Amino acid sequence: QVQLVESGGGLVQPGGSLRLSCAASGSIFSINDMGWYRQAPAKEREFVASITGGGDTNYANSVKGRFTISRDNAKRTMYLEMNSLKPEDTAVYYCNANIRPYSHYTLALYWGQGTQVTVSS
Repeated sequence: QVQLVESGGGLVQPGGSLRLSCAASGSIFSINDMGWYRQAPAKEREFVASITGGGDTNYANSVKGRFTISRDNAKRTMYLEMNSLKPEDTAVYYCNANIRPYSHYTLALYWGQGTQVTVSS
């Protein structure tokens, strides 16, 4: 019943910006660390950014200074603000979260279905 859903992907021009959202739903007791990953063609899924429940953040060097990760715990939603986008940022972006559901008190890693971000002129 726990689900993560990404939204906000699409086509954007180089240098543009985009904000991705990841909303958690279901019978959730708590959400710990959350993060964003991406996978481009012919590449493995790579880490983009993460944020702890307390708001501490980490970024991949490739996006540092351009992307900002944040979360709204009341809304159970995580965001990725993407600025100064480059063609090499083109990928499917996935959110993940460590979640403890009400029905099963074992912390587990959940993944969203992914949202396509295409940076092209």
